[in-house]
Amino acid sequence: MTVSKTAEKSSEKPGDAAKGRKDAAEAQPEALQLGELSEQLGYVLKRAQLKVFENFLRCMASLQLTPAQFSVLLLVEKNPGRNQTEIASTLGILRPNFVAMLDNLESRDLCARIRSTNDRRSHILVLTDKGKAVLTRAKKLVATKHESRLNELLGQSNREALIGMLSKIANEF
Repeated sequence: MTVSKTAEKSSEKPGDAAKGRKDAAEAQPEALQLGELSEQLGYVLKRAQLKVFENFLRCMASLQLTPAQFSVLLLVEKNPGRNQTEIASTLGILRPNFVAMLDNLESRDLCARIRSTNDRRSHILVLTDKGKAVLTRAKKLVATKHESRLNELLGQSNREALIGMLSKIANEF
């Protein structure tokens, strides 16, 4: 037997339609079936990266640092006197994007570009005193809030194995 929409509605009591809309709004839709996509390593890596970056941004909200900015500050700290091309290349950041990021970091007085004495076309990067202080705070937040959450989720041996596997992909693929 087929029932038309008008027949269904006419049999509803006053208030039933509103209740039905409320129930439908509260009901969670069934999750989409991913099929083969759930077995694609690239897809799973990207979903994991998004979750990790979301957590990182929450942890760094007070310092307003992105994962890329944090990485730049770390490399500048560990490699004093290196030029911006080397830092950008190591992190895989395109030149125009890197210049914009450095402009932002410089405007916040976290790092400075200094013309190289060896090659006047090149700039070396240094952390400012404020940059050093912010990086110290950022490292503490990353260790206590971000990385500790990942460690709790994975455990030490799985963490080490995952880093090894991801490093293999990054270096050899």
